[in-house]
Amino acid sequence: MTHRPLDEPLRPVRPHPVDAPWDRPPRPADVDPAVLAALLLRHGWQRRGGAAGRYGRWTPPGPGGAGTSLLVPVSRAFPDSDDLLGEALDALARSGTPSAHAVLVALAVPSDEIHWWRDVPGGPAGTASWTVEERLRGAARQMLLAAALATRARAGYYGARHRRSAAASLDHVLVGSAAGGRSLTAFVPVAPARPLAVRLHQALYAVREAVDYRRATGALDAFDGAVRAGASRELTEALVALVRGTEGARITVDWAPAAGVPADCAAGTVEFSPGDRPVLREAGARYLRAEPSVPVRITGTVVRLRRSQPHGEGTVRLRVISGAEVPYVRVALEEEDYRIAGHAHLVGLPVRVLGRLESRGGFRRLTGACEVAPVQVDDEERDRLMKSLQEDTDDTDFFDEPRDPEDRD
Repeated sequence: MTHRPLDEPLRPVRPHPVDAPWDRPPRPADVDPAVLAALLLRHGWQRRGGAAGRYGRWTPPGPGGAGTSLLVPVSRAFPDSDDLLGEALDALARSGTPSAHAVLVALAVPSDEIHWWRDVPGGPAGTASWTVEERLRGAARQMLLAAALATRARAGYYGARHRRSAAASLDHVLVGSAAGGRSLTAFVPVAPARPLAVRLHQALYAVREAVDYRRATGALDAFDGAVRAGASRELTEALVALVRGTEGARITVDWAPAAGVPADCAAGTVEFSPGDRPVLREAGARYLRAEPSVPVRITGTVVRLRRSQPHGEGTVRLRVISGAEVPYVRVALEEEDYRIAGHAHLVGLPVRVLGRLESRGGFRRLTGACEVAPVQVDDEERDRLMKSLQEDTDDTDFFDEPRDPEDRD
């Protein structure tokens, strides 16, 4: 695992698209008329005539759209094209309807759109209970995180591995409002997050085919091959959560018109039903059993120590600096290695340890630990490590067992 040097200044953070001012629409000069027309069609607007070869007249979806229309030029070949585009963008900004807002978001940040639909009973006036909408958002986020993990490595089960960087990649994703707990849209910017959308698209189709194969033959073998497409226990768990309490669920990826369709990613909708849940759970259990432990040599700082008596073996918790794509690991050490780890902490040095990262418990435990040794660093870096440790823990809990839920078996 590669880390930023401790003395390197922080890189400036890219402004998040959601912070862009929405009190004005995108500039006409930045909008391709063909892209605008494609987005209007995607979001349910209907073309109802217009001067052939010059512009089209578009009306919004729903019964109340008859009195509203946009004139969208077919190209910039005519002198009034920018004027028509400006008027159309102003009308979208004033509209306030979900479809108009979605079009403006996709124009401002060229994005692949991921749509989720759940067939659930509707509440009064199209409302949804808090738990129904929360369940949809939670399942959607689980699915995006599973796809982000698959862009970093292929594995049937990730546990804590790559989770920090995968979760950080979701900061680029914008989310629309959930409609009555039934539907939700995520806008995944083409730059830099298109690989996430592509991986999710391919993984969903692979899982769908593997479920069908299991039903037809009784074998789970197809799920092994689906790992190459991005399938994992994390994805099967997200799908189980998505279909729970529904009569079925659907996922569609619509590609950004400005960027085109990626290779081997034909348009289409993937559907799952409550009847798929037993197979998805079987596959998740298979992924969990099959993922092997990993030999690693980890460098990390000791953040906690614990042993039940003054002498003998004990347990330490390391914050990982390098050697594994996890933030923390717990390590059981013999008495001498435990003493070395404790001394290294007291003098402000990280330690290096060889062992196997166990899949049981989510790749958060190192077994067979040996060759424990302090790692020499310069005084400046040692000061940084000591300051970081003081922020990470305090004296009252340093010599205690972590109570983090992720550390439980």
